[in-house]
Amino acid sequence: MPVSSLIDLKDRIVTVFGGTGFVGAQIVAELLDAGARVKVVTRHPDSIYFLRQYGAVGQVVAVPCSYKTAQDLADAVKGSDMVVNCIGVLFDKRRASFAHVHTDYPHWIAQACTKYGVSRFVHISALSVDKSQSEYAISKMSGETLAIKDFPQTTILRPSVIFGADDNFINKFAKLAQILPFLPLFGGGKSKFQPVYVGDVARAVVQALRLPHVQGQVYELGGPEVLDFKQIYAKIFKFSGVKCCTISVPWWIARVKAFFLSVLPTPPITNDQLTSLQTDNVVHQGALTFADIGMQATPMDEVLPHYLARYHYQK
Repeated sequence: MPVSSLIDLKDRIVTVFGGTGFVGAQIVAELLDAGARVKVVTRHPDSIYFLRQYGAVGQVVAVPCSYKTAQDLADAVKGSDMVVNCIGVLFDKRRASFAHVHTDYPHWIAQACTKYGVSRFVHISALSVDKSQSEYAISKMSGETLAIKDFPQTTILRPSVIFGADDNFINKFAKLAQILPFLPLFGGGKSKFQPVYVGDVARAVVQALRLPHVQGQVYELGGPEVLDFKQIYAKIFKFSGVKCCTISVPWWIARVKAFFLSVLPTPPITNDQLTSLQTDNVVHQGALTFADIGMQATPMDEVLPHYLARYHYQK
């Protein structure tokens, strides 16, 4: 596509919900690099200070928000040219339930986008939410449906499990491998994933804001490799230098353990996550992908050595 047909983000006001998180911070950095003026919606304005290193003075500002009502989010959207939502939670809790975060938030943001004439809304969902029967997936799918209903131009990105220097996926298992005699292969470790680099997801968001043909479309974002859990563990062991055994854990045993672990503030695994694992997390045949927005996904082997090397020094 000719460069002239791309939307210039310079000095555009882009509001980002979830901009201080693992994925959100990368998105903000990419937007600032593209010249956008970024408003980061947050409960804690001080939390955005670290983002200022990515842009010029005054290019990124905090927008205080309590996230309690539709009006709270509408007030944050007002005055925006474009909006990005990358808020998500892994655990269903009373103060941050799946229904509230994954369904209500995109619903309210989309309504505000229509009300205030926003030109673009990019919503980050998750891969296989249209297939999985987990509460996480059901709430995500409901959010997608309402966003499209309220703002038909919504662009939805569905990434597979996301990896990167500050991830809570590869790093979690690398840390566990240091202290446990073995790592579990739930259900025999046959679940398949298509891990995607956080930098690619962030760049896909910028592409979705700049390209004229992506509105109202759903894109499935997966890396170049389809891997099962055993293969992912093998990469972790290879690049971290940590040696650990693996053991197959039947689903029913995993569910019993998850039940008792659920009392922890941040459980290592939940029954709902086990339900998610029973559906392959891969790009579906015929889906729109990175290729359709002019991108090529980064292989894991190009990224993992750079941040898993830290575990060599922690042994």
